Amino acid sequence: MTLRNMHEKPVYVRLREVIADAIVTGRFKDGDPLPSVRALAAEEGANPLTVAKAYQGFQDEGLVVVKRGIGMFVAAGAAAKLTSSERDQFIRREWPAIRERMGRLGIDPAELLARETA
Repeated sequence: MTLRNMHEKPVYVRLREVIADAIVTGRFKDGDPLPSVRALAAEEGANPLTVAKAYQGFQDEGLVVVKRGIGMFVAAGAAAKLTSSERDQFIRREWPAIRERMGRLGIDPAELLARETA
């Protein structure tokens, strides 16, 4: 995980992205414990209150569960939920701009796909 490379976004948003990426990529699987608020804050150079806020958001969304006295754990199905959410966000927010730029530059999607398989 690293926040240091993403300075254009607020720390809270960057933390959410770092945690979500770790879950989606399998660094943290269903049922795995997440780093403590203090440990993640130290690792990322963030304020512990900001980390707690990010974790709270994931808890509110049902992506992490708290076991009192033990810690936070990745909820069952969290990776699938996050992947679906990211896919929807990409299609609604990012893809239209990419498609428009490809059109401006005369880039054929089929040409790009052919390069991937070559």
